[in-house]
Parts: sequence; C-alpha cells; structure tokens
Amino acid sequence: MEPPSPPIRGRGAAGNPANRFEPLAIELDAAESGRGGPGPATEFLRDPSRSIVATNDSPDVGFDASVNPYRGCEHGCTYCYARPGHEYLGYSAGLDFESRILVKERAPELLRRALAAPGWRPRSVALSGVTDCYQPVERRLCITRRCLEVLAEFRNPVAVVTKSSLVTRDLDVLGELARFDACSVAVSVTTLDAALARAMEPRAPRPALRLAAIERLAAAGVPVGVMIAPVIPGLTDHELPQIAEAAARAGARFAGTILLRLPFGLAEQFERWLARHVPERRRKVMQRVRAMRGGRLNDPRFGSRMRGSGIFAEQIQLLHRMACRRAGLATRGPELSCAAFRRPAGPQLELFG
Repeated sequence: MEPPSPPIRGRGAAGNPANRFEPLAIELDAAESGRGGPGPATEFLRDPSRSIVATNDSPDVGFDASVNPYRGCEHGCTYCYARPGHEYLGYSAGLDFESRILVKERAPELLRRALAAPGWRPRSVALSGVTDCYQPVERRLCITRRCLEVLAEFRNPVAVVTKSSLVTRDLDVLGELARFDACSVAVSVTTLDAALARAMEPRAPRPALRLAAIERLAAAGVPVGVMIAPVIPGLTDHELPQIAEAAARAGARFAGTILLRLPFGLAEQFERWLARHVPERRRKVMQRVRAMRGGRLNDPRFGSRMRGSGIFAEQIQLLHRMACRRAGLATRGPELSCAAFRRPAGPQLELFG
C-alpha cells in the first residue's frame, strides 16, 4: 500500500479516489485538495427525485420502506458503507461524498403524496436507511422535521436512526407519534473514545452528546435505543459492553449492532485511514475483517453481510447478547403499531364535514 495521504481537517476522507464507473480520474495536488488544511467547502445541490419512499426486500434489515432526505453525508464517517453509492451520481466515494450533498427539498410533499395514495399499505418507515437524516444542514433546512410532521399527520409509524443529538429538536413530533406506539429512535454510537470518534466521524456530535440525546428522548417517553455500529474488529469491538451499559444508564431500552462493511473502493479508503490514524492497528483490523468475510474484505450475500461469519463474528454476536443481558437491554427495537394510521381529509372532503 502507498504511504497514506495527510489528513484533511474536518474530513473523513483524504482525497477523491477514482469513480469505478468513470474511465478518467483527476488527481489533485496537496494544495488543490486541501490536505493538511480545512479542505473543500460543502456544496448543497438540489436533488430532482420525483419519489421519496424507497422499498427493499432484503432479509437483513428490519424494514421494507425508507425515506432518505439527503444523498451524501457531511458527518464524513470514514467507514460509511453508503460512500460507494455516491459513484452512481458521478461523484467520488471520498471527499465528494461528504462535501457534495444532494438535498431532496420536496421530500415532505412527496411523502405526503405517497401516504395519501390509495395503494399505500401502512407500515413502518425507516428514517433514514442510508445517510444520516440529521446531518448538520438539517438544522437549517428542517426537511427531516417536516417529513416527521407528515408521518405524524398520518400516524404512520417511523423508526429513526441517527448519530446526531439534533434529533432532540423534534421531541414534540416524536412524542406525538410515541403516543400511538408509532415511533422509535436508535442513536448510533461507534465508540466512547472522544478522540477516536473525532478522527472517524469528524463532523458528527461527540459520544457524550449522543448519550445525552438518549437521555432526553427517554425522559420524553420516546422508545429509544443504541445502535452500536459499525463494530470494527480489532479497534472498537472491545467497547461493546461499555457502550451498552452507558446507553442503558441514559435510558436506552434496546441495543442493536452491525458489523463493519467495506464494499467496493471503501476497503482501500478505510485501510488508508487506519494507516494515517492508527497504524499499529491496521494489519490486525484488516486481517480480522477478512476472517469475518470468508477471506475477503466484503461479503455482500444476504444473511452474512450484516453479521459476518467465522469464530470472530460469532464472538462479537455472543458479546452483544451478553452485554444486552447484563445491561437489561433488548437486542432489537420495539414492534411499531399501524393501528392508528389515518388519511386526513383533503380540502374538498372537509367541505362536507
């Protein structure tokens, strides 16, 4: 492996690797790329999507419908499995993923249209299944909040996953949905080590703020848990019991976990990050990943991609179950109810009472 590039302040990636779909690639020098400095400013681009609810039939995830208000994520988590998805848009899975964010401005309108359609079958919606719905720009744009307001209007259940304490801004809407057993929130915590989190997740709230968010959600009566993800073998796996215990003290009811995934070019990017920040762990981490993925760095097969295989994967699963048992946590979130779902009357119907 070539020597790692110098880090870019506030960014998880240290450059823009070639897009696997493009025949040509541009390699910037250190001055152009911002290495060692503040890096490129974030651009927010309008996403022209004409629908907002994505569906899947994967047996590995606990939902079949999801809403993603943003493509790309400014949190810049170096391990994010969603990075290669940016290549479908003509961008890079590196700096582009965290500095060129596509914004679905019409998401609330499109969601209302989907829920009002006669063919909509009431079911839990994940918010969001790919990139974080509470990334920094949400504070200003409020697209996620407006989507939650639509879901509350229809009383359609929603499961929120985020690593941002900004979720507590919407306690009023989340609490309204919780009254009908139609809401749960999972706050993602990868490590309790603030310095390691700052290097891995440069623009995400520090771990203490995430635990504080769990405490506020629990106090408001919103079913909340912790998502210990991704578990990085040889780097963060030993923290699983401590994270579960800290989350339980804050009021979490459940703890889920997902093993590190390194699809496509993310594997090389992540290994370069290890070489920059924790060089003494690089070999061990990559060897453990291969041991859990049948000798490869990624195993996309259903039933294996989230959990891995082999003795090390089994040890992590056992550690998760033991940690939950000791902390008094369930190993998965609550079943949400569709019983209160309704389609509010439109303007024309209201004329007739």
